Amino acid sequence: MPRRSSRHPTEAELEVLNVLWQRGKSTVREVHETLQADRQTTLTTTLKILQVMTDKGLTVREEESRPHLYSPAVPKEKTQGGLLDDLVQRAFGGSVEKLLVQAVREGDLSSQELRAIRRLIDNVRKQRGAD
Repeated sequence: MPRRSSRHPTEAELEVLNVLWQRGKSTVREVHETLQADRQTTLTTTLKILQVMTDKGLTVREEESRPHLYSPAVPKEKTQGGLLDDLVQRAFGGSVEKLLVQAVREGDLSSQELRAIRRLIDNVRKQRGAD
């Protein structure tokens, strides 16, 4: 049964998940070689991270194949949503508005990005029937 010591992936686990979301099912070696571009680590460290992630329910290991294939247990969007919800609760007292204000103030947003945010807000308002 998967252990649940943490609801969210660590930084290293998130790096591995990003590889798996990008590549799809992968062996330990494939994950390791992809990670090597940005992070110096050993193959055994990558294996250990994947084993812990499988125990935590973050990845699924196909045992019938040799070498084993690993895949993410949860879609990228769901993981991102969980991390964002956690950030909103812990850092912004549950206020999405405070998060967005901080992001817009602190972010170096281009005019194009600001227009995209405005369109998104306008679309959400229309869907909800607001003025």
